[in-house]
Amino acid sequence: MKKTILWGTILCLGAWLVACQSNKSPERDFSAAKERFTTNCSGCHGAQMEAFTDRKWKHGNAPDSLFKTIKYGLSDLGMPTFEAAFTDEEINDLVAYIRTGIENTGQYEFEEETVRSDTFPATVDFDLKLDTIYSGGEVPWGMVFLPNGDLLVTEVKGELLRINAKQEKTKIKGVPSTQQFGQGGLMDIELHPDFDTNQILYISYSKIKIEGSDTLATTAIARYKYAGDSLTDGKDLIVATPYSKKPYHFGSRIEFDAAGYLFFSVGDRGSRDVNPQNLDNHCGKIHRILDDGSIPEDNPFVGDSTAVPSIYSYGHRNPQGIAFNPQDGLLWEHEHGPRGGDELNIIQASLNYGWPEVSYGINYDGTIFTSDTTRQGMQSPIHYWVPSIAPCGMDFVDSDLYPGWEGQLLTASLRFKYLNLCKIEGKKVVEEERLLHNIGRIRNVKVAPDGYIYVAIEQPGYIFKLLPIKKS
Repeated sequence: MKKTILWGTILCLGAWLVACQSNKSPERDFSAAKERFTTNCSGCHGAQMEAFTDRKWKHGNAPDSLFKTIKYGLSDLGMPTFEAAFTDEEINDLVAYIRTGIENTGQYEFEEETVRSDTFPATVDFDLKLDTIYSGGEVPWGMVFLPNGDLLVTEVKGELLRINAKQEKTKIKGVPSTQQFGQGGLMDIELHPDFDTNQILYISYSKIKIEGSDTLATTAIARYKYAGDSLTDGKDLIVATPYSKKPYHFGSRIEFDAAGYLFFSVGDRGSRDVNPQNLDNHCGKIHRILDDGSIPEDNPFVGDSTAVPSIYSYGHRNPQGIAFNPQDGLLWEHEHGPRGGDELNIIQASLNYGWPEVSYGINYDGTIFTSDTTRQGMQSPIHYWVPSIAPCGMDFVDSDLYPGWEGQLLTASLRFKYLNLCKIEGKKVVEEERLLHNIGRIRNVKVAPDGYIYVAIEQPGYIFKLLPIKKS
């Protein structure tokens, strides 16, 4: 089937709706329809049906339209007829199966809602009230809390601000030279584990250079001394290679583990078929270094002369969330997929996480780049999102201020403008709850040392402290 079979599946979906409306039992067996889709449709639309259904339907998704397209094809678009291949009953079953994907996509649509209150419901015995900590920004990217409780926040345009308890802003001097470059700019920030005594902090940013008429950029990790609202003694610890003209997929989250190793992410920089599966570059990887930028001797690829020695894991697309689970010390990571296939992974040394050889997503134009969702030697995600929620920022709830949420994982959604609570059992996500519907594009979420959850919203830029309010 050619990629234009899109319309066929559209009609197929509609016919399924008819069947679905008369039989909405969750016990319905779609195994035959799934096999039919895999055999006949996945070559053009990908193995993950829900990634295909996450679209605006040119001909609508009414059951009769979907049925007709699958049965009779669309000759002007190159889609063949399946009249001889499938019975009407099989077409109806296929349409019903695909409609499950459409219905799943629909549950994320909050764009038409209007936020009319600063208090949001939750399914536990408390609601969430917004306490405005920061306003007037544009894209607040990174957040970290100083020992005195003040908040340091990076604005992607190149500013670092300190917010005190009175919500007064102070602009910090001496930040790395950068500017907003597509998705890049001044990004994450993290304190040294011994910040109380050494006043050292770390920043990720887009390092820019000019070559002829081209502006190039890459992800850099820098170390600074913080004193008197100024950064001094700046040093780039890692400058990722290669530079690129492409303005996206910088990655850039930073986290220390309990042993004092510094982990950071670098996206594939849009070079999907070159960077993430090759160990001779920094891109599409999770890295591990010591606090001074040197390489741990037990890094998995230290002995490989063809590999970048800071690499800890590879095969990543655009990791914009990493966090250590305080209960077991494991590193969790999420990354943007293309259209569908955002992933949640537990990162382990030397493992290949598959991008782009395996994926639950498809290209933005509806075509596919791989038909595989699993492959031997490549690590599968512990959880994935289809449709893509565009996750950015993550943290574990290591606090008793939100009863019932202890040990659970928070991820922000840029695309659907909500906060996602992943309920964890061991290494599995067993349930999800969508919070703060339509609050705005959430760029980051942090659990502060005081135990409260903070979320950063972009365009316009806000940071809110989430106050649990007991339900009346």
